[in-house]
Amino acid sequence: MHCTRNIQDDLVYIGGSDRRLSRFENLFPIPRGVSYNSYVLLDDKTVLFDTADEAVGRLFFENLEYALGGRSLDYLVVHHMEPDHCVLLGEVLHRWPELKLVCSAKALSMIGQFFPLDVADRTLVVGEGDKLSTGRHMLHFFMAPMVHWPEVMVTYDEMSKTLFTADAFGVFGALAGNIFDDEIDFDSAWLADARRYYANICGKYGAQVQAVLKKAAALDIAAICPLHGPVWRTNPGLLIEKYEKWSTYEPEEPAVVILYATMYGNTENAASVLASRLADRGVRNLAMYDVSDVDVSYLVAEVFRCSHLVLAAPTYNGGLHPRMETLLADMKALSVQNRTVALIENGTWAPVSGRHMAARLAEMKNMTLLDGTVTLKSSGGGLQLEGLTALAETIAAQLQQ
Repeated sequence: MHCTRNIQDDLVYIGGSDRRLSRFENLFPIPRGVSYNSYVLLDDKTVLFDTADEAVGRLFFENLEYALGGRSLDYLVVHHMEPDHCVLLGEVLHRWPELKLVCSAKALSMIGQFFPLDVADRTLVVGEGDKLSTGRHMLHFFMAPMVHWPEVMVTYDEMSKTLFTADAFGVFGALAGNIFDDEIDFDSAWLADARRYYANICGKYGAQVQAVLKKAAALDIAAICPLHGPVWRTNPGLLIEKYEKWSTYEPEEPAVVILYATMYGNTENAASVLASRLADRGVRNLAMYDVSDVDVSYLVAEVFRCSHLVLAAPTYNGGLHPRMETLLADMKALSVQNRTVALIENGTWAPVSGRHMAARLAEMKNMTLLDGTVTLKSSGGGLQLEGLTALAETIAAQLQQ
C-alpha cells in the first residue's frame, strides 16, 4: 500500500496524516488532526526532505519505497530536528547505509542528543548560501535560526523554484488527498488553523521570521513545501503576505474580540451588553470567548487577528482570575504588541482586576490602553451601563476611522 502524490514530475509527496492525535506538542488542541509532510526528489541523485512522526511511520516507509521505485537513497536533508520530523531518522540511516545526511552544524550536534549515533563521517554540513547539485537540480541552503528552533534551515530548489520551509508556513489539520492550496478552500477551512499555528508556534519569533522572509523575497518562488499542512503551488504569495502581517505584529483585521472570564455570569453579561452596544454602532464580525472554556491557543490566534481587544475579568483572591492570567502570560510570551485594549473589571467589594490586567499589558510593547476602565460591582447597572455604552462608542469610532 502507498499514498503519494506528484508535486512535479520528479518531486513526490510522501507524507501522512494523524487524525488520532488530540494535542500538537501535547499542548495545542488539533480536532482536525495534523499532517507530517515529507518529500522525495528523483534526480540523478535521490533526495529525501525530512522524515516524519512515528505515528505515520509505516505509511512513510511504504510511500518512500514506492517513490524510489527500487533506487537507492543518496541524501537526507534535515531541515528541523523536532521529533515529529526526525524520529524516523535512525531507521532511514539503517535502511540506506550509504546515505549522506545534509544539515546545519547545529542540527548535527542535536542528532547526537536524540540518537546514539555517530554520523559525522556521513554528514554534509551546510551553511548560509551553500549549494548542492543533484543533477538537473541545484539546491540552495539558507539558515533560519529560531523559526522556531535554533538549528532550522530552509532549502530552495533553483530549477523548480520550490522552497522547502521546515515548520514555517505550516498549518494544523490532517490532509485528505487534496494536498495543494488550489484543491482546498483556504479562507473558510484552513486560514484559522494557519493563524493559530503561526501565533502559537512561531509567534514569539517575529524578528526571526522577518529575517527569513527577507531571504525569501530575493527568490523566485513558485511553490512552498512546509512540514505541516497544504503544499502551496498556486498562490504562495497569499501565505507569505499573512506571515508578513503576523510577524510584524500588525493586526490582521480592524476587528474586536471580547475575551472574558466569569464566575457566576455577571461579567459575561457585561461583555454581552458591550457586544450589543458595539453592534448597534455598526461594528460587524464581533468575536467573544469565555477564557475558561476555550483553549488559550485559540484565544491567542484571535489576538493576532484583531486590532481591538476587550478583556473582562472578575477579581479573584485579591488578584486576577487565573484563566485571564494565563491568557495574558501567553500574550507576553508570544510577543503580542500593537493592539488597542479596553478593560472591564468586576468585584463585589474590592474590584482590582483591571489594575492587574493593566500591569500585565504594560509588560508588552506598544499596547494602547483605552481610558476609562469599566468597573462593575456584582451584577452591574446604572452608571456601569453608561460606562459600557461609552466604551462601545469609543471603540466603534476608532474602527470607523
